[in-house]
Amino acid sequence: MAAPAPVRRLPTRDLALIALFAAMIAALGLPGSITLFGSAVPITAQSLGPMLAGSILGARRGLLATLTFCALVLAGLPLLAGGRGGLGVLAGASAGYFVGFPLGAWVTGWLTEHLLPRYRAYNLPAGLVANVVGGIVVVYAVGIPVQAWRSGTTGLVATLVAAAVFLPGDLIKAVLATLVARGVHAGYPTLGTAEAERGMDGMDGTDDPADETADPAGEKPTGSGRRARR
Repeated sequence: MAAPAPVRRLPTRDLALIALFAAMIAALGLPGSITLFGSAVPITAQSLGPMLAGSILGARRGLLATLTFCALVLAGLPLLAGGRGGLGVLAGASAGYFVGFPLGAWVTGWLTEHLLPRYRAYNLPAGLVANVVGGIVVVYAVGIPVQAWRSGTTGLVATLVAAAVFLPGDLIKAVLATLVARGVHAGYPTLGTAEAERGMDGMDGTDDPADETADPAGEKPTGSGRRARR
């Protein structure tokens, strides 16, 4: 009988980034919320969070950051705009958008990872598409049906409301997230890529044992080793 595969643990650096971006999504709720035209779903800055988490951290860590935020909200912490928290948020008209945050972050991150390294070089339009598809299309695909259900309206009415009330601001957020992500990827080229999730040599001060060998005295590298151990 085959032995079970070992559980892959996240590096400390990744855990710190996940916690940081979960806190950032919470901080985006501090300005509060605005309700326009009698909509049952408020406008907040927190929809920018999944775009930034996915486009900067990548699919896996972006998903975990937004899941962490959602778990804290459901546990009762008043982290949503307006000081909302607890299981009661799932009963509101905005529940679908809230539940769609992690999926939106994952899709944004997956698309971004497949754009790198072109993203940080010149491909801003494609980066914008990643944020629009993940942060808007995917989140709306979950949020609009729930909004229609909770509000007692049709899907068409909920779609028109979302297009008129939320879409202009969300497009601005997508542009902002794209510019921020491009700057971050230019400064930290491996952030959000598959290599970063595995942990590249030098990022945490250690080298990959598979890439470094030394002679018995431990004084000089051989093969593809990068530096000697002394």
